Amino acid sequence: MSEKLHPIARALISVSDKSGLVEFATALAGRSIEIVSTGGTHKALVAAGIAARDVSELTGFPEMMDGRVKTLHPKVHGGLLAIRENPEHEAAMLAHGIAPIDLLVVNLYPFEATVAKGAGFDECVENIDIGGPAMIRAASKNFDAVSVIVDIADYPRLLAELDARGGKTSLAFRRALAQKAFARTAVYDAGISNWLAAQIGETAPDYRAFGGRKLESLRYGENPHQAAAFYANEQPSFGLATARQIQGKQLSYNNVGDTDAALELVSEFDPATTAAVAIIKHANPCGAAQAASLAEAYRLALRSDPVSAFGGIIAMNRPLDAETAREIIKIFTEVIIAPDASEEARAIIATKLNLRLLITGGLPDPRRQELTFRSVNGGFLVQGRDNALVDDLNLQVVTKRAPTQAERDDLKFAFRVAKHVKSNAIVYAKGGATVGIGAGQMSRVDSSRIAAQKAAEAAKAAGLPESLAKGAVVASDAFFPFADGLLAAAAAGATAVIQPGGSLRDSDVIDAADAAGLAMIFTGARHFRH
Repeated sequence: MSEKLHPIARALISVSDKSGLVEFATALAGRSIEIVSTGGTHKALVAAGIAARDVSELTGFPEMMDGRVKTLHPKVHGGLLAIRENPEHEAAMLAHGIAPIDLLVVNLYPFEATVAKGAGFDECVENIDIGGPAMIRAASKNFDAVSVIVDIADYPRLLAELDARGGKTSLAFRRALAQKAFARTAVYDAGISNWLAAQIGETAPDYRAFGGRKLESLRYGENPHQAAAFYANEQPSFGLATARQIQGKQLSYNNVGDTDAALELVSEFDPATTAAVAIIKHANPCGAAQAASLAEAYRLALRSDPVSAFGGIIAMNRPLDAETAREIIKIFTEVIIAPDASEEARAIIATKLNLRLLITGGLPDPRRQELTFRSVNGGFLVQGRDNALVDDLNLQVVTKRAPTQAERDDLKFAFRVAKHVKSNAIVYAKGGATVGIGAGQMSRVDSSRIAAQKAAEAAKAAGLPESLAKGAVVASDAFFPFADGLLAAAAAGATAVIQPGGSLRDSDVIDAADAAGLAMIFTGARHFRH
């Protein structure tokens, strides 16, 4: 590919975010580049003493309709789209007084930020940019001659390119800018279309688009031969996309997925009411607990499966304190994520150089409404996020024996956790902590047996005389299709069960629970997580 160097003689600048604008425009002017600008951009440049023509001088038309119409004009789009050295295009430019524009600098109206702050419908509509995307697409299509900047971070890149190439840009550079520009407008439009779909109550529009901004390139994906990167969507909530890494080596693809799963689980627990800790391994909880303090919650969560917790991910719903930090560094841990961390806790974690500590600044809202998606061969699946909370469900006692208050509290805790365990999911809990988890099995009865086995192993590791399943409660993410899974739980020593219900054989399962002396609650809500 030829370098096809092209000089920049004229630039059109129209930016909503004016960070770095004056310094950048000063650098352009210092390279004898003529600047044309719009509205607030022009005022900012003139106020800084930078020579700039108002776009209305270029078009011969004033800005009108509250700024909605200012750049939608042939003298703008002709200057961006004209093919250089094309006789027909050059003749049209000469006949209509159209001057070429070699550089376009645009960042769009802050639609995403306006939606994120909870603005009203009309304000959101007014922050939908029209002229900006139109110019970006025009300039990007004509990358043979035109450079387009849509990201403030690229200001230094452009200036370095001009310095390296004598005031010119290469074709490869312009193509890279064009690719980024098309992607930016795609992300912008995706945000608008998804917002509007939500406003009109359309859950399955004929066309669905998603977009994101790269936060970082990752070393590789799930396996070393897979390329990967981490992107933030148009409206990120508290979480990995907003987290600040205090220390530790770079996150991997698997770290990001596992850490997100851990944070999602602990966000189910109100930090004003209880401290909660989750330990995740391969996107599944191996232990979770709530207690009066984070340190106690961590100790209980670790007791659930101390073997699997080695090399795990730890999330908590309150700021990390020194006592909890001291407990955590006793074993190898990959990542800690918390809303914040005390200075003393940070100093303790700093003794483990590779241990990543992430601070989110808050917790994601477990009731938030958003879309989740996954790829399949030839397309992708989209669904609403599973934001059903056990506190909001109509819990129905279906057995002769009702659960005690202690059992009811543990049943609700176990069902919260089961929501975050891969199906088929079985969770044993006692005293506000998991004591055995069965995950990802093809048979629910196998999950029940594995969970019971984990409870027995945890008791042995803790030096206890009997399985932690004795006197525990059990949660199932979906109904028991047969009584065998429930009976396996009873045989392990469970005293109460919580499950969605809805099986054709519910009556058989209820009868089996009554015969075993179990209390059972139906929630009416399933939590499959494949």
